[in-house]
Amino acid sequence: MKRINKLPFNFGKRADHRTIFAIALPMIISNIAAPLLGLVDTAIIGHLPQSIYLSAVALGAMIVSFIYLLAIFLRMTTTAEIAHAFGAKNHAAAQQVVVHGMVLAVGIGLLLLLVTPWIIDFSWWVINPSPDLQHYASQYIGIRLWAAPAALINLLVLGTLLGRQQSRAAMALVIFTNAVNVIADVVLILGLGMNVAGAAWASVLAEVSTALLGLWLIRNVLPAPHLWRITPNYLKRFAAMNRDVFIRSLLLQLCMATMTGYAARFGTVVVAANAVLMQFLLLISLGLDGIAYAVEALLGAARGRKDTAKIRYWMRLTLFWSMLFALVYSLIFFVLGDWIIRMLTDLPDVISVAQRYLPWLIVLPLLGHWSYYYDGVFIGLGLTHAMRNTMAVSAIGVFVPVWLLSQWWLPNENANHGLWLALSLFLLARGCSQWVYLRQRGLTSLVQDHPSE
Repeated sequence: MKRINKLPFNFGKRADHRTIFAIALPMIISNIAAPLLGLVDTAIIGHLPQSIYLSAVALGAMIVSFIYLLAIFLRMTTTAEIAHAFGAKNHAAAQQVVVHGMVLAVGIGLLLLLVTPWIIDFSWWVINPSPDLQHYASQYIGIRLWAAPAALINLLVLGTLLGRQQSRAAMALVIFTNAVNVIADVVLILGLGMNVAGAAWASVLAEVSTALLGLWLIRNVLPAPHLWRITPNYLKRFAAMNRDVFIRSLLLQLCMATMTGYAARFGTVVVAANAVLMQFLLLISLGLDGIAYAVEALLGAARGRKDTAKIRYWMRLTLFWSMLFALVYSLIFFVLGDWIIRMLTDLPDVISVAQRYLPWLIVLPLLGHWSYYYDGVFIGLGLTHAMRNTMAVSAIGVFVPVWLLSQWWLPNENANHGLWLALSLFLLARGCSQWVYLRQRGLTSLVQDHPSE
């Protein structure tokens, strides 16, 4: 009997849905594997006799992670450009992307290494930790940033693999990084007794070894050394794309940081409750990021072929899965939200306050999934300039005024509701503003125009 490969209700072919999950699922697994392996990392440090070691590593890792998270622009722009070249079957263009990406990765990495003392001083000016904690955390940061060039190369490699729809290799690379880190932790911390320095050097070894493995994985798009050519015009355009996504990421992180930083005005219990509830956002990102990765790769390849019909097709299929994931998350949080809170903390005051704000997390997936989805669309279409502008409109025109007005309007005991209202409307505004941009410009003109803004 002939097998029917088409789903009802115009949901596309089963094979195409499998293609989406061939990209999304490995990245979802990667997103889950990284924090699980990170728990082992924390457990090793956490069993040392003095708690200051754990505090120093946690604080130092937070600062380094924030820096690298801002550098995520290199992964996103590389995915966009490589996917475009992949779809157009233009091997020379892919090589051009990698060469210029390497220049930016190494250049920015070396710059981070040079300004490390200023990064540390600025961090302590903002955070103001105790002298002992500051000493050990400074040691950790100073060592970790020696791997900055390698860490940025890893972002380039990850973007290249995703753009070429090699998500299994990308997943393997993420797991490899964390596995090397854990093994090195055991050797350096437990075996050699290096404590905080051992944790930092373990991360350096993981970043450098991953960069070497990653470059080997993308060796077929690395031209021979004597064929490396820097094209000023392309470097300028590629750098501008990275600048746009950097500004977008900075605005996003500032809004997210406000959820914890400003909540300090409401007391330590509210800060702890918000921190617990922000973990729900981490759970949301596990699935929605995976779909966004698939959107980036599939739309980028279709853009390379200038196939507007295929772009619309992939947008429809991936939007279905984004909406379905959002609905499932909302149902899970509605049914199991209280249980998740109790799994994250056993402090009665924190549980009580977190339960009060849990309804925001139940509706947040339905409001926020549009921003994840359209981020994938805009990266796939190379619309980094528009991505920056819509983020600015959402952050400055929605998050900030809603946050400030709510603090003036709501009584103190309910002021934290204003923060969650601002975050919810901010995420919704991101998706809506991106949708409006696509409607105004027209998909056909965007695809047929310049390969990226």
